Amino acid sequence: MDDNAPQTPSRRSVLRTTAGVAGAGIGLGALGTGSAGAAAPEQAAETTGTPPRRGATMAGVPFEGRSTVRVGIIGLGNRGGSMIDLFLALPGVRVVAVCDPVKAKAERAAAKVVAAGQPSPAVYTHGEDDYENLCARTDLDFVYVATPWELHFEMARAAMLNGKHVGVECPIAMRLDELWQLVDLSEQTRRHCMQLENCCYGRNEMRVLRMAHAGKFGELLHGAGAYNHDLRELMFSPTYYEGPWRRLWHTRLRGDLYPNHGFGPVANYMDVNRGDRVVSISSFGTPALGLAQYRDEKVPPGDPSWKETYIGSDRTISLVQTAKGRVIRLEHDVSTPHPYSRINSLGGTRGVFEDYPARIYVEPDHKGHQWGDFTAYAAEFDHWLWKEHANPPGGHGGMDYIMIFRLMQCMRLGLVPDFDVYDAATWTAPVPLSHASIKAKGAPQQIPDFTRGEWRRARSGVDSARPAQA
Repeated sequence: MDDNAPQTPSRRSVLRTTAGVAGAGIGLGALGTGSAGAAAPEQAAETTGTPPRRGATMAGVPFEGRSTVRVGIIGLGNRGGSMIDLFLALPGVRVVAVCDPVKAKAERAAAKVVAAGQPSPAVYTHGEDDYENLCARTDLDFVYVATPWELHFEMARAAMLNGKHVGVECPIAMRLDELWQLVDLSEQTRRHCMQLENCCYGRNEMRVLRMAHAGKFGELLHGAGAYNHDLRELMFSPTYYEGPWRRLWHTRLRGDLYPNHGFGPVANYMDVNRGDRVVSISSFGTPALGLAQYRDEKVPPGDPSWKETYIGSDRTISLVQTAKGRVIRLEHDVSTPHPYSRINSLGGTRGVFEDYPARIYVEPDHKGHQWGDFTAYAAEFDHWLWKEHANPPGGHGGMDYIMIFRLMQCMRLGLVPDFDVYDAATWTAPVPLSHASIKAKGAPQQIPDFTRGEWRRARSGVDSARPAQA
């Protein structure tokens, strides 16, 4: 079923219907690229060579400083509709334009802008391509994208081609060739293209990052991250998502659909793209039983979802190898019952940290094979962002706010962003490559060097110093 690749559907058709897509392996290479056809995801995954650079590196390139960051927001559903509140809460940030084909959502967002004391934003609701008009505005500095996954690539592309920096929710694209295109476009346009990975700004993640850089774990050896989150009820809800788009990806790909939350933080711990790089991934997947079983028990006969055939593994487990020989384990499971966990583990020659629940064992602080209290390290290793924003507003424990605050701070002050297009491509590469590896019975797949050699150069990342002018 996923071996075939019909033409890409209308950008919004997948949001409006569940009929006629059962088992379709939809290739997305034609979105915004001028391509007449669309290759299957595994075909795109085979092209892992490093193409020649078409522009100078974006590693270490600062933003242009400005007194006010002018923001356009594309997608105002569950995620975008809540994140707009954080943009509006920040000094020196103005929401200039909003876009969503669902007019009521865009109008609610515009009302929030006015209620926050800002001028009424431009509203784009005229069809599935109206985001292009938003991106073409001359009074925007940054475009934020929070739409279904299949739209991320073309929207990020449109933003950069129109001279805007862009931040995209996870994952930034679904195909390897799209990731390379985003890297090339960022370098050619000199615009930053960032995966807005909020988990990199979690309090525990930032504390572990600083401890790793301080040598508390010794020489780093292994880490693990995951997105294990029971989403069955939400994926079958007729109202939570705008259509069945998220569930439909389980009819198309077998691999890890959402690696970024687990991969990003561990990559930061190991300075991936900043002294080390990931070189290969081997993935394995269980049978796809969970969604069909849930449908059997919860969904009435005649529902359009009964036409769907699920192929996405209930749990994928991937092993990622780095150039320094370290190992990262990634997991993904959104279709079986279990408590939420991102695993978030890091181990080295002096000890180990494991989250969910948070616990630590490092020499010489601990002995007797008994876990220690992780909160004991808060005073010394809390990141300055969390010290200054101890009770941040917004969801996900405050890490959404910390992420947006820091990004807008970097743009206002003309600083280098904490992560860049190379991180975005690296953290998302497991989407197509895990699918290819599972189809190849776990055979390792090469992870491209999106930095084209820049990974050998140490540079700063999320473990940032507090700017003097903050």
